[in-house]
Amino acid sequence: MAHWEHRPEPKWKDFKFNQPYAKGLQRLKEEVLAKTDFDPATLWQWGTMQAMALIGVLKECERRFGEEGQQAVYEVLRKTGLDIGRQILQGASWPEDVTPAEMISFYATVINRIVYASLEAPSIDGPDQASFDILWCPHQDHYGAFDCRVQRYFVQGMIEAAQELAESFGFQVRFDTTIPAGAPTCHFTMWKADRGKDTAWETYTKLLDAKALERARSGTE
Repeated sequence: MAHWEHRPEPKWKDFKFNQPYAKGLQRLKEEVLAKTDFDPATLWQWGTMQAMALIGVLKECERRFGEEGQQAVYEVLRKTGLDIGRQILQGASWPEDVTPAEMISFYATVINRIVYASLEAPSIDGPDQASFDILWCPHQDHYGAFDCRVQRYFVQGMIEAAQELAESFGFQVRFDTTIPAGAPTCHFTMWKADRGKDTAWETYTKLLDAKALERARSGTE
């Protein structure tokens, strides 16, 4: 069984969602992987090239254009994450008795295992809190610790897509450890959030953005 398909919670099998970029995925599976000798590992190399280029674009825009350049890239990535989240959740369904923590955790599993192509170990920590460890991330061997902020911009859009759909998806997220910073896993905690104010995720993103602009002005990589 594919790693993204299995979770032990009974309600997981009744959490129905869509695969993002479904048209291209179907072509890849049916016309490429099933009929040719294409090596799927090359997709990782191609994706790493895209990821490193994106980090370079962000840093160059910060260096040349300061906060305006940073915000331009942020908005593009946030909107991309919003689109992906909407693709996943359009017409989604789940059991009526699903808890906020289960809802949050199931959505995070789709993001982690499919969108981010990572190996994940999720945990339901209580009715209003969940967490997960990223055991392997495609970026971990080439990202610097500060580069992970790029993924925050995507995730912001994915959070917004979920909040459009259901109040149960209202949650806060923080990362506790990251692999590029030297930890054995990337550990994240998620909990039920109050709406109507900046989340912990947004607040920390703003701090990182300010630090990034300082680095850009000083020429620090």
